[in-house]
Amino acid sequence: MGTQMGTATAEGEAADMEQSIEQIFAELDGLVEKLEAPDSTLEESFACYEAGMKLVKACNDKIDKVEKQMIICREGLRKMEMHEELKKRTGEVEKVVESYLPEEEGHQKTIFEAMNYSVRAGGKRLRPMLMEETYRLFGGTEKAVEPFMAAMEMIHTSSLIHDDLPCMDNDELRRGLPTTWKKFGYDMAVLAGDALMIYAFETASKAFAMTAHPDRAARAIGVLAEKTGIYGMIGGQVVDVELTGKPIPQEKLDFIYRLKTGALLEASMMIGAILGGASEEEISRVEEIASAVGLAFQIQDDILDVTSTSEELGKPVLSDEKNQKTTYVTLAGLDKAREDVAEISARAVTLLKQLPGENPFLENLITMLVERKK
Repeated sequence: MGTQMGTATAEGEAADMEQSIEQIFAELDGLVEKLEAPDSTLEESFACYEAGMKLVKACNDKIDKVEKQMIICREGLRKMEMHEELKKRTGEVEKVVESYLPEEEGHQKTIFEAMNYSVRAGGKRLRPMLMEETYRLFGGTEKAVEPFMAAMEMIHTSSLIHDDLPCMDNDELRRGLPTTWKKFGYDMAVLAGDALMIYAFETASKAFAMTAHPDRAARAIGVLAEKTGIYGMIGGQVVDVELTGKPIPQEKLDFIYRLKTGALLEASMMIGAILGGASEEEISRVEEIASAVGLAFQIQDDILDVTSTSEELGKPVLSDEKNQKTTYVTLAGLDKAREDVAEISARAVTLLKQLPGENPFLENLITMLVERKK
């Protein structure tokens, strides 16, 4: 009997949970009628009140559930809209970058093919996109930003070509395709990386003929050179290579990340701000934002190296472990790394909101950049 009663009670509770809001309201109306009846006893009124409170709670629970589902739906819709907008803008950036690539002709045709193969191998084009969106944030409208966008992607690609070499990471796959040295040979890959680096500055210099503010273009080229060279990306790579296979303290790891990864992101956003006419204070704030994004981006890269697959990333996983590299994950652990990515990216978005103007796409882009799965 006890078991049967327990089953009946459970079934009753389940039935209550399955009630629609309309049914609950109908029952509440019935209880109100009983309470308003002139012959209703005090005991019946208390019973109606208790039953009514249970129904109200059930109704509130259902409303909470619906609200949560709506939040999930809105977030899903926002991500879909962001994905579509990102796809559109990536295509626009692709066209800009493509328009500045060299023609594949002449006696040195092979180097042009290697350069273009490497740039066309894919990628998110995030650096030129960050540059353009920061430029728009400060009211920029000229086409002079476009040579810098192409130049930034060339420099980034140059660094990837050299990163993949046998003397560096010795990777054979990049974005699901053979790396440049596997496709064209070690010697031609070295030359292709060098060529893209130099050609990037040749490309950026075209901005002088496209702007009413040549002083801004000159300063932007200075930033591009500084953030690329020995005080930027290359400087970070030097320390990274020297310490491969050796224990790296947190201080030096932060230095490597700030220069090797963060420097080009800083350059991208700073150049956008400079060309857009930002003040000195605003340029410094943009550099701070980009530095935070760069650190979060690299930590997320470390996380993906141990949690993702080659198919998802389009390149080998566990590459850092294979090359005996100290990473943020090996120093802090996976859980702490994830916490820090969230905290650092939130700080970057907070700083961005303190700048004049609004660019919701830029805010979403920064968030997506550090939450990426590949």
